[in-house]
Amino acid sequence: MTADGRQGLQAGHSGLIVRVPEAEPLVRAWRDRLDPSASAGVPAHVTVLFPFLDARSIDDGVCAAIGEVLGRHESFTVRFERCGRFPGVLYLDPEPDAGFRGLTEAVVERWPDNPPFGGQFDDVVPHLTVAQGHGDDVLRGAQAALLSGLPVTARVSAVDLLIYDGTRWRQRASFPLARSR
Repeated sequence: MTADGRQGLQAGHSGLIVRVPEAEPLVRAWRDRLDPSASAGVPAHVTVLFPFLDARSIDDGVCAAIGEVLGRHESFTVRFERCGRFPGVLYLDPEPDAGFRGLTEAVVERWPDNPPFGGQFDDVVPHLTVAQGHGDDVLRGAQAALLSGLPVTARVSAVDLLIYDGTRWRQRASFPLARSR
């Protein structure tokens, strides 16, 4: 999720994320230095949908609908065993990624006017961003350091709704997934 207010965000933007607190000990210092979203209040996460709805349109009915859509999905376990790269971005790669893809597809099916990342990409790749907007030398150094701390295993049991207030991202609600059988 992009969270740097200088990159076109305005107060009222929202996003749905899966927090990954298990990754924080490994990625926090890197994200604090190399990912502008960290200083804007975004924790280590995998994005489910960004941008989502304007905050002014998110009422109790919308929250109930989000909870209904997400609550149909079972919680799952994911491992981050390797790093991946997009141009100017270093991330941890979740395996399997099917659970994240299913969450995104379900939310987009319910709110089709809100494609992931504004429709910029044909294939949305679930990932946990560690660094963005830096050159290859910086990304290579961070990647080498991160590899020694992998794997990280995480349990995905909820999706959080974050709202951007013009300066920081703040949690508005959390939606539990169904318990896995």
